[in-house]
Amino acid sequence: MPDLHDYFRQLKRIGASDLHLAAQRPPMYRASGQITPIPGAPVLDDPTLRGMLKAHVTELQWERFERDHDLDFATALDGVARFRGNYFVQHSGVAAVFRMVPDQIIPIEQLGVPDVVPGLATLESGLVLVTGPTGSGKSTTLAAIIDLINRSEARHIVTIEDPVEFVHENKHAVISHREVGADSDSFASALKAALRQDADVVLVGEMRDYETVSLAVEAAAMGVLVFGTLHTNSAAKTVDRIIDSFPNDEQEQARGSLAESLAAVVSQILVRRADGGRVGAHEILVRTSGLAGAIREGNTAMINSVIASGRSLGMQTMDAALMALVKAGTVDGREAYLKAADKKLFQQYGNA
Repeated sequence: MPDLHDYFRQLKRIGASDLHLAAQRPPMYRASGQITPIPGAPVLDDPTLRGMLKAHVTELQWERFERDHDLDFATALDGVARFRGNYFVQHSGVAAVFRMVPDQIIPIEQLGVPDVVPGLATLESGLVLVTGPTGSGKSTTLAAIIDLINRSEARHIVTIEDPVEFVHENKHAVISHREVGADSDSFASALKAALRQDADVVLVGEMRDYETVSLAVEAAAMGVLVFGTLHTNSAAKTVDRIIDSFPNDEQEQARGSLAESLAAVVSQILVRRADGGRVGAHEILVRTSGLAGAIREGNTAMINSVIASGRSLGMQTMDAALMALVKAGTVDGREAYLKAADKKLFQQYGNA
């Protein structure tokens, strides 16, 4: 039987980000955004793949997978990396995807993020959201911010994830890692408990539901620095998503609370570099009186104007970030055109 660890080692050697396994297909990997079969790897039938996957989880986890047909967990291979795994069932049998989590947290100074992003680590309180599609590097950015706090501040940091991805060693800070399902019943219950655990900083791995969102906003308003993620691709859509998660009769109050607590939104995507590999592009929104007013009034259409007028504060739209990458020669114009929200700005590259 093929060994999952062998595939993990190949993933590390290739420099790939993800491993895809599915019954009746050969193993595949994703590198620089492209999915490719692993050279020489055999097609896996369903019994073989089931045996391989079962061998790498606990009996309780396998029972949960057989019951729910879906399982999230994390695992590690010494000397290689940690991996975030998801088992699921599809038409030809079982399948799994593993995302490689670097065994070393990349310092924020090496990530190439805008200068305003490291400054978020110095905030005393507020809600900071890092958003973007799956695989855009949200977890990497958040891990780097938490690492910066850990290196410089004596604070209690509670991370709530499903599963725990990056594991931080205590430096100046005290860090408590909590895994949903293993250490807590839900994101919401762990977040509620964090308010009783003298937490200065809370990382919420995913704000999935109304209760979690409302507790995150409440915690930020109470003086906690809360970091969270959403699968949105712009600051304006992020604000809309937060408000829309509340029942209609609570949305006006939610707008007031969010106007007071929202400290920043960092929306990021990965785009192909002209010379190979990928690079991050970031939209940045930070708190101003204009932003608070737009949120209170429910005028999220104004948010792009707030960003445009806040360049001196480090704010930028995603299209501005893409244009800067094109002008620097880092990204091809055609690639930027495909990712841009306002295609007219990149029209000259549209047919390149």
